Amino acid sequence: MKLLLIPFLVAGTLMAKGVEWETSLAAAQARAKKEHKVIFMDVWTEWCGWCIKLQKDTFTAKEAEEALAKVIPLKIKTQLKDGSPTADKDIEAKYKVEGFPALFILDENGKVLAQQPGYLPAKPFAEWVNNSIKLKK
Repeated sequence: MKLLLIPFLVAGTLMAKGVEWETSLAAAQARAKKEHKVIFMDVWTEWCGWCIKLQKDTFTAKEAEEALAKVIPLKIKTQLKDGSPTADKDIEAKYKVEGFPALFILDENGKVLAQQPGYLPAKPFAEWVNNSIKLKK
């Protein structure tokens, strides 16, 4: 009986691949140049409740995953739960982040094409990403 379940478990694992997030701007830029895509960058902190909600609720929704498949997704954590900085803290100054989460669409060179402060539910998030992708063309 266990042998009969193996093909279903393997198929389920392959289908549940999810989004491949980058965690470094340099890696995202290299991938964007190779794949000819723009970068979606989520600048977040561990202490930010809306950041966590965005990751748990929005990014895992079907329409958001479909939109993220069209871009190079990048998560940049700039602060730990206690407010101390991470190695990526300089991203806040570079992109003039004033609150969290801070969402950006960047070209392959890191130039801002669009930005969105704050939390977005899945459908508005997907619409924003899809509309922002058109800015590169």
